[in-house]
Amino acid sequence: MTSIGIIGSQGRMGVALAAAISEAGQRSCGVDKGGDVARLVAAADVFVDFSSPGALEATLDACLAARKPIVIGTTGLEERHHYLIDDAAKDIAVLQTGNTSLGVTLLAHLVREAAARLDADWDIEVLEMHHRMKVDSPSGTALLLGQAAAEGRGISLDRCSERGRDGVTGARGHGKIGFASLRGGTIAGDHDVIFAGPEEMITLSHRAENRMIFARGAVRAALWLIHQPPGRYTMPQVLGL
Repeated sequence: MTSIGIIGSQGRMGVALAAAISEAGQRSCGVDKGGDVARLVAAADVFVDFSSPGALEATLDACLAARKPIVIGTTGLEERHHYLIDDAAKDIAVLQTGNTSLGVTLLAHLVREAAARLDADWDIEVLEMHHRMKVDSPSGTALLLGQAAAEGRGISLDRCSERGRDGVTGARGHGKIGFASLRGGTIAGDHDVIFAGPEEMITLSHRAENRMIFARGAVRAALWLIHQPPGRYTMPQVLGL
């Protein structure tokens, strides 16, 4: 039986993770905000972190000290966090993703394939809606899907994205990838990737009905990651894509 440590165990995702770990027949242990991460790291075989960007550095340091793998599902990460993850991945196995859902992982694969086959005359728009309490925008999943589209096109998402349109913005940039964010209610996460071409449109969608889909995917990723050598991994690798 594998012991899976939960960083942020009392949060909404932490509670879902504990349920998913039990459902998978594994053992869970956890620590909430301000808890003793080092003690938790000593007690578990692999870790899942859905806490906050501000806590990530200390968590990575503890995992590095104990040489334990970690799945990072925390969103709102900045460039410096990715540098820290890259550095940690030299010594431990790290899987970082904007979404641990197996369905979203497959969706990103389909978005990449579609973007590779449809030229820049097909405008790409990523629309996401989440619950009113979500603090980062666009969502980590929306950025993941936008990145998949950019990779399919062979372009840089940083240089080719459009966000926050308001007022007189002028014509849509040719070949750009647009993002729109909606907030309200208790929605776990809805994402649409729209390919709008000349006189036709394709929409690839995913609807999250419950946080358990993210928890189950994270548990599957953790059980896969524990057998991997040091390195930085992604959800498509878990599914063999």
